[in-house]
Amino acid sequence: MDLTVVAYVVYLLISAGLTVWVARTLSRNGKVFLADVLHGNEKLADAVNHLLVVGFYLVNFGFVALYLSQDDAVLDARRLFEALSVKLGVVLLVLGVMHLANVYVLNRIRRRGVMERGQVPPAPPQGWAPGRGGPQGPNPWATPATGG
Repeated sequence: MDLTVVAYVVYLLISAGLTVWVARTLSRNGKVFLADVLHGNEKLADAVNHLLVVGFYLVNFGFVALYLSQDDAVLDARRLFEALSVKLGVVLLVLGVMHLANVYVLNRIRRRGVMERGQVPPAPPQGWAPGRGGPQGPNPWATPATGG
């Protein structure tokens, strides 16, 4: 059997296994994070999690398929391992970058939600402070009356 075909088969098996493992790990461990980002809405968190996993599979399997071609023929075991190490290394880097991009975007969304929750006063106003306007006195922010 041609060693180039062996390299293709091994590359596809390892890349597919790594992609599935990373996607399942991210999906399982990301549910809690997504629930926090989406303010406890578990149903929406599950839906977003599923959509992220589908997108992750599409991008990564598409990249693995595009990166499959080999310009040089694999003639011996040494070149087989070299070709596999380069291809699998690039696939691992792409998986890592995809993971970091997802975490970055979700963390930005989460941070914005935390800031919005922090802007709500803890208790509603209970009245006017003396000398600041309202029933106790004039309003310093009122438009000045124009005389004629």
